[in-house]
Amino acid sequence: MVGQLIFTLEKTLNRIREYLHDLACKSQVEAASNSTFSIESKVFNIAKDVKSISVGSNTIIKGELLVFPYGGRMKIGNNCYIGQDVRIWSGDNIEIGNDVLISHQVNIIDSNSHEINHLERSQSYKNLLINGHPKSKGSILTKPIIIGDHVWISCSVNILKGVTIGKGAIIAAGSLVTEDVKEFTMVGGNPAKLIKNLKE
Repeated sequence: MVGQLIFTLEKTLNRIREYLHDLACKSQVEAASNSTFSIESKVFNIAKDVKSISVGSNTIIKGELLVFPYGGRMKIGNNCYIGQDVRIWSGDNIEIGNDVLISHQVNIIDSNSHEINHLERSQSYKNLLINGHPKSKGSILTKPIIIGDHVWISCSVNILKGVTIGKGAIIAAGSLVTEDVKEFTMVGGNPAKLIKNLKE
């Protein structure tokens, strides 16, 4: 009897924690009411602009969304799944279409995050420690990433700046994507290359 009561209390507390976490994440983004931020998800809206991150209907976020203050924007469509330990970081613009499945431990980054020049990078890091994230990107290279509808990105994939992934494409596990992926193709490897064409 006591054991059952403790189990019920723990279950209720977990639901309350999940609910509060979902609310806290949604306070930093523009999200459809029926989207879900699970307890393991994280949102770092360093830009402090709610409109810089948009999440569509029936989308589940278990990973991390981060927007740099120097211009990052992110739009995630409807019926998407963003898996555990996924990191989506934007300093430019990331657009993810509808019905996109992103497996665990995927990195999607539209920015180099740091300067190429070693002296500039060193000084920038020191400034970051003192003043926080810069509001101007300076010489940091950024390019948008676009992921089309019905894409499946398997686990442990890295997608770098300037890439467009076409509708219905599949990215095989462990791939490094540095170039555009045509719609209805499967790619894999490091760097990712065409494996086969898929039927539309």
